Amino acid sequence: MMNQERVYTVIRRPIVTEKSTLATEKANQVVFEVAADATKPEVKTAVETLFKVSVTNVSLLNLKGKSKMFGRRAGKRNDVRKAYVTLKAGDAIDFSAAV
Repeated sequence: MMNQERVYTVIRRPIVTEKSTLATEKANQVVFEVAADATKPEVKTAVETLFKVSVTNVSLLNLKGKSKMFGRRAGKRNDVRKAYVTLKAGDAIDFSAAV
């Protein structure tokens, strides 16, 4: 069992893009940016605890940061770890109401 502090640090923020909105509509999935060292069981426990929903599946992926030019300087965007969380049929998380 995770301690309460870890539950709040595993999930960084929801990712609301066109692709993640389609995933929500078609597969009842929600996309989160998670901590770099987060595991699937930790993400599942954190989502179920924070949002009071049932999670059926968690898929994690690591997105490498792009090399970009910032003005005249070369830089690199941060690496990101994403979690695609599939919710049980009938469950939903509404981020638009939390604004």
